[in-house]
Amino acid sequence: MYRWLKYLIATSSVAFLAACGGGDDDDPPATPTTIASVATASGFSALVAAADKAGLVDELSDTSANLTVFAPTDAAFDALATKLGFADATAMVAALDGPTLAKILTYHVLPARKTAAQLTAGNEPTLYEFEGTPATLAIGTTGGVTVTDEVLVAANVTTPDVDAGNGVIHVIDKVLVPPGVLNVVQMAKLNPAFSTLVAAVTTAGLDSPVSGLQSAGPFTVFAPTNDAFTALLARLGISANDLLGSPDLGNILRYHVASGAFRAADVLGPPKPASVPTLLSGSNLTVPSNTLPLTLIDDDVDSPDATIAATDVRASNGVIHVITQVLIPAPN
Repeated sequence: MYRWLKYLIATSSVAFLAACGGGDDDDPPATPTTIASVATASGFSALVAAADKAGLVDELSDTSANLTVFAPTDAAFDALATKLGFADATAMVAALDGPTLAKILTYHVLPARKTAAQLTAGNEPTLYEFEGTPATLAIGTTGGVTVTDEVLVAANVTTPDVDAGNGVIHVIDKVLVPPGVLNVVQMAKLNPAFSTLVAAVTTAGLDSPVSGLQSAGPFTVFAPTNDAFTALLARLGISANDLLGSPDLGNILRYHVASGAFRAADVLGPPKPASVPTLLSGSNLTVPSNTLPLTLIDDDVDSPDATIAATDVRASNGVIHVITQVLIPAPN
C-alpha cells in the first residue's frame, strides 16, 4: 500500500504544480498518471489493497504498458466477500494469499488498451492463464457494456473510459470470478440462479470442506437452476420447505454429482447411449445421444429429460454443467 501512496503523492504533486503554472517552460512534461495511481486516487481501496498484496503494483504502474482494467468498486468487493462468508472485503483480502488474489485480479485485465467503443461482443483473453491458455471474459454490447465471468454472471460497466497514461479503466459493479480458483460450492454461491441448489446442499450437509463438495474432489456437478427446482415442486405438488425437509434430499443431490472432472468433450466423446456413474451408489445418468444440446435421462420415467444448458464452469475441484431439470433417482 505504501508504494501506491508514494506514487500517488508524486504524481499528484506534479499535476498540482502544472495546474498552478509553476516551473519554467523548459521543465520536463508532467509524469503521466498510471492505472495504479488513478485507482488509488479514485478510491478503489479494496482493489488497491488486493493488488498490493498480490504484487501487481509494478505491473499496473508500468508506464510502457497499455492495458484495459475492469475495476470493481468497493461495494462489489464487499458483496463477493459476504457471499463467500467473510465479514467484508478487508477480511477477504487479509485471508486470501497473494497468488490467489493475483489470479483474480489478472482476470480483470486485458493485455491491450480498449475503450468501451472498441470492445466488441465475444470473448476477450485476459492476463490470467488457466490450463496453459489465457482465460477469457465474454463481452456484451447490447444496452451498454457487460462482462460475463466463469460463474456465468454479468458485470455491468457503470463508468467507462477512465483514462490513464498506461491504459484505460472501466468501472464495474461486481468482481469477476476466474476459472480454477474457487470450489464448486463457492462457484454456485456466486450465481443467483443456483440459490435453491445451494440451500439444498447446505441443508443436506454436503458442503463440508472435509468430506463434501468443498473437499479436493474432483467432482462433476450437474447443477439444476432455480427454475428447474420450481418446475419440480410444481410437478410434485410440494413446497421448497417440503423438499428441503425430505429424507431423500441427500440422495437426490448425490444423484447430480459424479466423481471426476468430466468436461463437455468427455461427455460427447464416448459412444451413445453412455452412462455416467453418480455419487449415489449404484445409480447412473444416461446421455442418450451426441445431438446438441446434450440431454440427461434420470430414473424417473415421468420426468422430462434434462437439457445441459451450459457446460464447463471450471472450479478448483471440478466442473459444473448447468441443467434445466432436477434429476430424480430410483426409489430405495
